[in-house]
Amino acid sequence: MSSPTPRKQVHLAAHFPGVNNTTVWSDPAAGSHIEFESFAHFARTAERAKFDFLFLAEGLRLREQNGLIYDLDVVGRPDTFGILAALASVTEHLGLTGTINSTFNEPYEVARQFASLDHLTEGRAAWNVVTSWDEFTGENFRRGGYLAKEDRYVRAKQFLQVATELWDSWNSDDVVADKETGQFLRRADVGDFRHQDSQFDIAGQFSVPRSPQGRPVIFQAGDSEEGREFAASTADAIFSRHSTLDDGQAFYSDVKSRLATYGRSHDELLILPAATFVVGDTDADAAELAHEVRLQQVSGQTAIKFLEQMWNRDLSDHDPDGPLPTIDPLPGENTVAKGRASVRIHRDPRDVANEWRALAESKNLSTRELIIEVTGRQSFIGSARTVAETINEFVQADASDGFILVPHVTPGGLDRFADEVVPLLQEAGVYRTEYEGTTLRDNLGLAYPSSTSAENRSAGVLA
Repeated sequence: MSSPTPRKQVHLAAHFPGVNNTTVWSDPAAGSHIEFESFAHFARTAERAKFDFLFLAEGLRLREQNGLIYDLDVVGRPDTFGILAALASVTEHLGLTGTINSTFNEPYEVARQFASLDHLTEGRAAWNVVTSWDEFTGENFRRGGYLAKEDRYVRAKQFLQVATELWDSWNSDDVVADKETGQFLRRADVGDFRHQDSQFDIAGQFSVPRSPQGRPVIFQAGDSEEGREFAASTADAIFSRHSTLDDGQAFYSDVKSRLATYGRSHDELLILPAATFVVGDTDADAAELAHEVRLQQVSGQTAIKFLEQMWNRDLSDHDPDGPLPTIDPLPGENTVAKGRASVRIHRDPRDVANEWRALAESKNLSTRELIIEVTGRQSFIGSARTVAETINEFVQADASDGFILVPHVTPGGLDRFADEVVPLLQEAGVYRTEYEGTTLRDNLGLAYPSSTSAENRSAGVLA
């Protein structure tokens, strides 16, 4: 008799909701999104729950709408590398993932920062590679302007290629220790690099020795055709926003099927959707709380702001409790919303408007109700047992490999999940009780680059 197929292990991570429309600011438990203790509490809870990593989004400019600072979001965010470096001192196992832009940064600088972070954390660094879509953000940078849609992923791919060449410029046999002095010696050509393509023409010597993971873990967060191909070719994990089991399975199958084209196996890329959650004493209690949370997240004013982002018009006089506008959205990337990405990036807003109208008509939804419907992430709502069982169902059905959880209150929004849901996943045998290894690659079950030796990883020696 054949043995039963082993159950997949659930991967969990935590998104500190700094660049978002998730936080319920009116909740008395809502705290600072800039004070270090908020980040520290959040990270400690995630590590106590044996999460794989903490994830930080990035905002390179305060966003605006109709010429005013967008007041429904977090105003400001400290530098990502500063936060992650500080969190390294209050955690031991938790991966530390930062979103860093490939459009306005330079490969040498970013590669050096991530290699340094990987050393500082003894192998827990990860990079979420993103592109920037708007000229508004570009005004903060010397290069200015922005890249056309078709060029953004070209630069991102070449950016990551250059960074990889820099990390790989130090090999396992390049550094030896002098037995008498204990000093490290290196070959003269260690770190030398030369790269020239349509985006970059650089040469020099990389200054940071090979880090414990060889390279940081690479994440990607695009759902477009270009994003899926980018992830399949180079990423270790991809985020998604597919909210149903069927949609999740379709996305999972599509992205995983692309891996073979790049000589990669099924388990070399993890699918990790973002997900909100509400845990209650009972399913009914959780459903009632979730309804209140969504109403607070999407007030009438907020619904109009979202509507303006899609319609690219001033709709301040529109009734959020009435139907959607009968006029069509204005096309183009020069929108009333500055610095805020939306479905406008990849889809014709007029097509989206028609889809929204059909949905509103079929469910008899007001504008506000419609915005609540279309802006919600995958949500797990119920008692601790219901949430645990539903998460496991998605993972075992290949709708995901796990989830990046986004609480609606910071910094304590993970606490109940850690205390009540995680033990049930552990009891079911689908979630770790202890970390498997010392690095993020170990805990995600990802292979190391071939030139990173196990001896140097375990010893913490530069390889």
